[in-house]
Amino acid sequence: MAGMSVAQMIRMFLRPDAPVRVEAFDGSVFGAQDAPLCLKVKNSRAVYYMANHPNDLGLARAYLQGDIDSPQLVPGNPYEVFKSLTQLKDYIVRPSAAGIARVMASIMSHGVRRPEPPSIEGPSRIRRISEGLLPHTRAGDAATVSYHYDQSNEFYSLFLGPSMTYTCALFATPDGSLEDAQHAKLNLVLDKLGLKAGDRLLDIGCGWGSMEIMAAKRGIHVIGVTLSDEQVSWGREWIAREGLEDRAEIRLMDYRDVPEGGFDGICSLGMMEHVGVKHYPSYFREILDKLKPNGKLLNHQITRTNSSDGKSAGAFIDRYIFPDGQLASPGEIETTIQDTGFEVIHEENLRQHYALTLHHWNENLVSHWDEAVRMVGEPKARLWGLYMAGSALNFELDNIQIHQFLCIKPDENGTDHYPLRPWWFNDR
Repeated sequence: MAGMSVAQMIRMFLRPDAPVRVEAFDGSVFGAQDAPLCLKVKNSRAVYYMANHPNDLGLARAYLQGDIDSPQLVPGNPYEVFKSLTQLKDYIVRPSAAGIARVMASIMSHGVRRPEPPSIEGPSRIRRISEGLLPHTRAGDAATVSYHYDQSNEFYSLFLGPSMTYTCALFATPDGSLEDAQHAKLNLVLDKLGLKAGDRLLDIGCGWGSMEIMAAKRGIHVIGVTLSDEQVSWGREWIAREGLEDRAEIRLMDYRDVPEGGFDGICSLGMMEHVGVKHYPSYFREILDKLKPNGKLLNHQITRTNSSDGKSAGAFIDRYIFPDGQLASPGEIETTIQDTGFEVIHEENLRQHYALTLHHWNENLVSHWDEAVRMVGEPKARLWGLYMAGSALNFELDNIQIHQFLCIKPDENGTDHYPLRPWWFNDR
């Protein structure tokens, strides 16, 4: 880079005593030899990525292409590197406008460059809208859900494990197994809903069918709906293998198109992230209409920590993980549920459990790294490791949370039809 070296640019933004060493392709070095974290900027493309998008998107592009690396980085699990990066916040320097201009002039001295993004990157929100995929419409939802979930079922199985459950597990102890914790979460949902053999359950956003299997084994009649062809295929085969076709069904269907009503219980696990905040009232009204009087809803979703936080995901999440994804705070969600006509009878935050779940998924990915790379290519395998490790850290830092809301639909006499104290603690 003419004018300034990469190390000189970094000095504009970090104090010289920052606990990081950066070794750049131009031969320049920032930081001490014994710094706890070492980053290698391997080519000029990394610099242009970050100059064009000085946020999580630019950094992610460089990492996914292998333009930035670290000796401390474990393939499939960059958690420790992320944790070290968070420690740099106390060493950040606010450069002057003249300093920023000097950095940009040095970068652009070779001409304005916009390197192509990684081939696995999804379209921008503007492009999706131009193609008629409006956020949170039926067509838009189908496209975005398919983008995330219609990968290889076999790839997901590498890190999700035999339960194929892509939501927060419930750990009795920090060192518990993932499979035990996922079974505990499914049982908790059914216990909270108070469902018994012969009752009817609707599972909105059913994934690969783990809830359908668990519920059907209890004698519950369950319908699961998803917009992912791959999940439907996997789930139907799983139900058939278990011989549960008489009690469990999975449909490729929008939840709004389910013709049945009068359900004893409805669960929505990890679905609300796709709905869009302004659609929450209509979403909960749809669920209210499908429940019988005194029927219960268990809504399980990732949330913002504060109501003042922005609702939309950052550029990285929008392009690579959950297009059009939005999160609200638990207070905003509970208010909407109550305003819809439900009574919220219990709420809890499982934030710590999701961090543990994600650590298990990252460990599974590391254990199957070579197979994952052969299956989907290194950039996509890196992507999932990046996403899960970053999410684990954000749950640990309380930047995001996950809440379960247990709600009941009143009948004409109110909702005085459930036990005085939580009943699920004594069920197992």
